[in-house]
Amino acid sequence: MDDQIRVWEAKADSANAEAKAKYNEQLADMKAKRDEVKAKYDEMADEAEYKWENAKQVFSSASEYFKKGVNKLKSMFD
Repeated sequence: MDDQIRVWEAKADSANAEAKAKYNEQLADMKAKRDEVKAKYDEMADEAEYKWENAKQVFSSASEYFKKGVNKLKSMFD
């Protein structure tokens, strides 16, 4: 997620002011979701009884959210 965010941050830097504001808003959402996923991962890693099915659901959901965010950013350049 971090690598893709860095790519979009670079593209946002080269965008006009209005597009840059939209990019930054979407990037902020993606960063917040990344932080949420990391916190959940850290929490699960510390649990004595790791629940793999729960982990798969959390990461699948985050992955879908991230893909939608990337697609939204892509559409801004098209």
